[in-house]
Amino acid sequence: MAFAFMKELLVEAKRNHYAIGQFNINGLQWTKAILLAAEEERSPVIAAASERMIDYLGGYRTVVSFVDSLVNELNINVPVVLHLDHGRSVQSCFKAIDAGFSSVMIDGSHLSIEENIAMTKEVSDYAVKFGVSVEAEVGTVGGTEDGVTGGVSYANVDECERLVTEANIDALAAALGSVHGRYYGEPKLGFKEMEQISKVTDIPLVLHGASGIPSHDLERAIQLGHAKVNINTECMIAWSDQLRKQLIEQPDAFEPAILLTPAIHAVQEAVQQKLKEFGSTHKAN
Repeated sequence: MAFAFMKELLVEAKRNHYAIGQFNINGLQWTKAILLAAEEERSPVIAAASERMIDYLGGYRTVVSFVDSLVNELNINVPVVLHLDHGRSVQSCFKAIDAGFSSVMIDGSHLSIEENIAMTKEVSDYAVKFGVSVEAEVGTVGGTEDGVTGGVSYANVDECERLVTEANIDALAAALGSVHGRYYGEPKLGFKEMEQISKVTDIPLVLHGASGIPSHDLERAIQLGHAKVNINTECMIAWSDQLRKQLIEQPDAFEPAILLTPAIHAVQEAVQQKLKEFGSTHKAN
């Protein structure tokens, strides 16, 4: 089974007011949990490897190989996108595309808008030759991800329009108040700005740092054009909480399968719950 291309899935989701979940992979068994959850819910799914995790996971081609093998061995029949999350350079995106990823995110949000556009366009021009989807970001999602901490910087509507038009991207991550990692207090999303950006750009939006956002806010964001919602922290918390429980309840256990299997099941349950929240269950063709 070939990996699905993200663009078509997101356009369909945006049209019908649901979102497709992106879940970051943290190893082979973790990926298995994501795939089984999607198959159980009959939902399209985006399995993502952050660039900062690529070496830990064994390299671009290793990621492609084990995700593809799992899709086939587990007889997964729902659409699966393999996505590079937060690609930090043009070359990293090229490597992912050459290895077989079906979608990439080039993150030039820390640069000037001119540099961001130029960098993103270079990736888009290369990706289109392979049918690979491209996501880009404007503004700064706050919090901590992969050891990098930053404050929230809202996306500018005009810059969003320029990036979409000039770089020819398929999905836009416009930072509007969400944060990576844990939320402390109630998140305050910029719904007014969200509506403006959705109308001006008219492409699927992506909500980064969605772990911990209340369901009613997620639903509103989806109605306002977010067709892709990224979840990582909630899955990691479910995994680590269950692992700690196993270590306490079974102090004499030392086999990885005994200690880790319940934690992986917790990830699958967390993914299934999110797919239901996003409204993507039974949307797999």
